[in-house]
Amino acid sequence: MDITLIVITLVKAITMIVVVMSIAAYAVLAERKVCSWMQGRVGPNRTSLPIISAIPILGPFITRLGLIQPAADGLKFLFKEDIIPGHVNKFYYLMAPCLAIAPAFTTMTVLPFGKFVDSAGVTHPLVLANLDIGILFIFAVSSLGVYGLILAGWSANSKYPFLGGVRASAQLISYELAMGLSVLPVFMWANAPGEPAGMNIFLLVESQSPLSMICQFISGFIFLVTLFAETNRLPFDMPEAETELVSGYNTEYGSFKFGLFFVAEYTHIIVGSGVFTALFLGGWNLPFVNFAPGLVGAVLSVLVFLIKVFAVIFFFIWIRWTLPRFRYDQVMKLGWSVLLPLAIANLIANALIIALVDKVLL
Repeated sequence: MDITLIVITLVKAITMIVVVMSIAAYAVLAERKVCSWMQGRVGPNRTSLPIISAIPILGPFITRLGLIQPAADGLKFLFKEDIIPGHVNKFYYLMAPCLAIAPAFTTMTVLPFGKFVDSAGVTHPLVLANLDIGILFIFAVSSLGVYGLILAGWSANSKYPFLGGVRASAQLISYELAMGLSVLPVFMWANAPGEPAGMNIFLLVESQSPLSMICQFISGFIFLVTLFAETNRLPFDMPEAETELVSGYNTEYGSFKFGLFFVAEYTHIIVGSGVFTALFLGGWNLPFVNFAPGLVGAVLSVLVFLIKVFAVIFFFIWIRWTLPRFRYDQVMKLGWSVLLPLAIANLIANALIIALVDKVLL
């Protein structure tokens, strides 16, 4: 392989990791700020450095918004005393945080976030690895993240973490089926006669039409609900459930290892929001807007995609501080008795609509 290509790929990978990690860090800050705003509080507004506070106008603004708070939190996790309880299975105990965060960084490599149109009119996807089976890759790899939670609960040799790990596996199985069925209509529309997109996410985004997006409203709703469950966010945070399990699977973790679980959760939210944006919100496209070829058009497409992703992340935060936690039996009933039958009915309905549309057009 050409050395130049390897270097370019490494630079793109490192840049993507830095960007996603930065978004995850400031998503935590956004969580605290939105929570404070909804509860009539202020949130982080004191963390600063003398050299930053001394900057006229900008310094107090940065301090008041708490923009350095993510760096302070990261340093706190990094330098806290790292204690390993004596009763844990040490090997799997240390492996669990890595298994939790690795799938999130892996799946984001196949998620397109924009496009570049050169002077010859050729469209190039802005993605690290443009796989033809991108959506299957994301589903397959993202599902591995639950092994980190299961190992964390099992290796702790404690009943509450173990129950949290068991809950995580049961919840994943319950909602993974509905999530998989919810995206099938999206690809059915994208592979209707005309320009088949296969399972390539970039081609799917480029082939979306207003009619197909309207017909995918129920699919989008099912996918969004299951995404909450897959990322263990309220009201689906059964694996943690402080009132029942102390802190669930990560009860025995502290310092940097706990920080890895924390970052993994928000990284999965970011990647999940990106997938939802690509499948159901038109990705980097805007209705009746065509970006000009060249670098400016590429930057605008990335900005549009990021704005949509930030809107979905804000919705995640909004729901967390609005709805109470479900009971465990309610979570299971919703997954098996409501979402799964709804996803099957939605799949059949979309198949009939596509067949009818094809018959009319042909």
